[in-house]
Amino acid sequence: MKQLKIAVIVGSLRKESFNKKMAKALVENAPETLSFEFLEIGNLELYTEEFDANSPKSWVDFREKVKGFDGVLFVTPEYNRSVPGVLKNAIDIASRPWGQSVWGGKPAAIVSVTIGGLGAFGASNHLRQVLAFLGMPTMTQPEAYISNAMSLFDENGKLTNESTAEFAKSYMKAFAQWVETFVK
Repeated sequence: MKQLKIAVIVGSLRKESFNKKMAKALVENAPETLSFEFLEIGNLELYTEEFDANSPKSWVDFREKVKGFDGVLFVTPEYNRSVPGVLKNAIDIASRPWGQSVWGGKPAAIVSVTIGGLGAFGASNHLRQVLAFLGMPTMTQPEAYISNAMSLFDENGKLTNESTAEFAKSYMKAFAQWVETFVK
């Protein structure tokens, strides 16, 4: 079987983001049947429909990149019980102009990460609603709500919590199987 190409989109721009650290840990614990590329979303201009006819180069490049992937792994923090604006902006850019979304049919998974105790549940559920509208089949089980992130990594950003590492491995195995069911 060919190696499946997965886009990793992290909803946090912070340099020492726990979401970025978790995304790297997920990739490190993934089966070899998946290859990954982290997509930068912090450089995308804010979406406005007025630019659909003459889109900024960053939008065009992002849309073209997304087209080339077999699946998408979203890793997001929670801001005010939803996803960060930068993540929603990236999703909007690649879903427009109307009727030309590049997301449709791409299998996805969501991992939400927080320093709090609720696992960024609100962000995950809001993101799931958006992905359903875009026609992205999103893995329902297992769910991934990572809490107390500040206690999971060492000073170098390496995941040190063994049970979280085991969960990451089983989650990514399930994600690989999920993507395989949709890729022909």
